Amino acid sequence: MRIFLTGATGFIGAAIVPELIKAGHQVIGMTRSDEGAQALIHAGAQVHRGTLEDPESLRSGAAKADAVIHTAFDHDFSRFVENCEKDKRAIAALGSALAGSDRPLIITSGTAFGTGEQGQPATEDVFNTSRPHPRIASELAGNALLEAGVNVSVVRLPQVHNPFKQGLITPLIAIAREKGVCAFVGEGRNRWPAGHLSDVALLYRLAVEKGERGARYHAVGEEGISAREITEALGRGLNLSVVSIKPDEAASYFGWMAMFADVDMPASSALTQARLDWHPSGPTLIADLNEARYA
Repeated sequence: MRIFLTGATGFIGAAIVPELIKAGHQVIGMTRSDEGAQALIHAGAQVHRGTLEDPESLRSGAAKADAVIHTAFDHDFSRFVENCEKDKRAIAALGSALAGSDRPLIITSGTAFGTGEQGQPATEDVFNTSRPHPRIASELAGNALLEAGVNVSVVRLPQVHNPFKQGLITPLIAIAREKGVCAFVGEGRNRWPAGHLSDVALLYRLAVEKGERGARYHAVGEEGISAREITEALGRGLNLSVVSIKPDEAASYFGWMAMFADVDMPASSALTQARLDWHPSGPTLIADLNEARYA
């Protein structure tokens, strides 16, 4: 297939490109920069100039492809709500180019929207619209396209990691450096799910090849690693003390990340593994944190 990939030079997209090419697909990668274009050419992909802010560039990229994978997202968390709305518009633009066909569109969301009963892992067959989280705009945009007849499916992400980057844990490292101490809230029992970058890239490929209308997949290799275990790994890597802080101290220590710091959000990928014959085998999150280059 000719696959149009947004976010093609990003952390996840750059891993998806070789995964698709290795499987015999042609990749049309979107980038806004000359540096990104050179990276795509070097990887063996075609270059499509475009941005999330330019709907026509998204439509024109999708129009010349057999399938679309959308991983691009603006990670400026100081404008998080606005960026979630921008993603909603980008999904609508991509879908408009695929209307009237069965060409698949894979969009990206988070595992938290599969949360059902408190304390239980999030699952693929749940879409919890009651979660007060702006990123829900992405799945709502996908649902609107699905109702309009577009072949949409969703890959929900946990903390995606390798030794160089680890999702929301990467900004935690910066916070710990600034504060001079690594902290978790309370007893640190709240859990975050994780998936190794190589496993996540493979899942996107399998999802686009399957092209199952309305499917939701969880890119989860580990259902839940406790905040305490994560923080202790950071303490070892940064050579900093590890402390527990009270819930009312979280905003002062974590800043914008306080909204995530004590949230328990385990997630399962059992249905994903069964449906796509996907079996994550990459290193664990703690293994990658132990190998991270903190210097």
